[in-house]
Amino acid sequence: MKKKLIALMLTGALVSSMGGMAVTADDYGSGDIKVWVAENVVDFTNEQIGSFMEEHPEFSGYTVTVEPVGEGDAAGNMITDVTAGADIYAFAQDQIARLVTAGALIDVEPGNAETVMAENDEGAVAAATVGDILYAYPITSDNGYFLYYDKSVVSDPSSLEAIIADCEAAGKNFYMEINSGWYQTAFFFATGADLTYDTDADGNFTACNTSYASPEGLVALREMVELESSSAFQNGSSVDKATNLAAIVDGTWDSGAAQNVFGDNYACAKLPSFEGCDGNTYQLSGFGGFKLLGVKPQEDENKLAVCDAIAAFLSSEEVQLARYEAVGWGPSNLNAQQSDIVKADEALAALGEQLAFTIPQGQYPGDYWTLATSLGDSIISGELTPDSSDDDLMAALTSFQDTCISYAG
Repeated sequence: MKKKLIALMLTGALVSSMGGMAVTADDYGSGDIKVWVAENVVDFTNEQIGSFMEEHPEFSGYTVTVEPVGEGDAAGNMITDVTAGADIYAFAQDQIARLVTAGALIDVEPGNAETVMAENDEGAVAAATVGDILYAYPITSDNGYFLYYDKSVVSDPSSLEAIIADCEAAGKNFYMEINSGWYQTAFFFATGADLTYDTDADGNFTACNTSYASPEGLVALREMVELESSSAFQNGSSVDKATNLAAIVDGTWDSGAAQNVFGDNYACAKLPSFEGCDGNTYQLSGFGGFKLLGVKPQEDENKLAVCDAIAAFLSSEEVQLARYEAVGWGPSNLNAQQSDIVKADEALAALGEQLAFTIPQGQYPGDYWTLATSLGDSIISGELTPDSSDDDLMAALTSFQDTCISYAG
């Protein structure tokens, strides 16, 4: 109850201040607040927090220190020693379950949670949620893959069959990395096959939830086999390593390279759909990736209220848009996504459409990625071909699924 009361008082103060009205400063005490963010946004974050603290003298008793700890390292450091960890920290969405179980995240204050859920895209909100509880503030929706293509070659980017036909007719190449456990899920998740893992607080894998060895998995695998058999297909996901390129499944990090290759014919789109061997049409899916901002539980409710306020500000529409302009991170805030400057970014716009069809990437054993490479390699090497029987394909899927399950427990 005390947390909610302080948060409500704080919300009123913030709203009044943002509206230019007089604010009655409450006494939030004093202390130190440690913030962890990626190195390339340390200066940006310092500037933003500095401005925020100037606008809120009621928080003047707190000294905020921003330290460079990347999203990939923050979760491990927090779980190792929650007490010594940051009070506010950015992390990758695949670590959220571990952080919650380890007691390194407190649920988002109810008033802020309503705002987060209303103002951010569904994928980012889902990534920040465990069970029915929102545990983090989304700050980006920009890690995933979509289609870059040459619009002078590809006439219909919405259909995989049409893309392949156009590439074959033009003698051009279509690139996708089918021997990658990241890109491979585009086919399996599209047809409704599942593959996720449960973990405990120490990051141990306790259960594998998978249905790859199923009719849905068979449709996905056969589509991968059919795709590889095209003369236009090339295995890969890097524009710089591609040759004779007309289309590629890739991410925002390659937008500059794609623009250089395609020039005036540069175009982007969400991933296409494909017609499965069962006659049904499936939208390619896959993993989505998000950066989240978490707040550590605090013994001092006053300090917790200040941490909540800072986290809410750093994840706000204003700051997400400023962060995009400063370092190019794609916002999760819906209004920021609709700003002219972000909408003009064709790669982010395409990714935004694609993320509606993806699931947030959770934690996977290291061996999973190696196993997925082997599955893709069995197609590339010709071990699995369009002439392979359903029984042969199902045997490959069953072996894959059984091995995935063996990594848990």
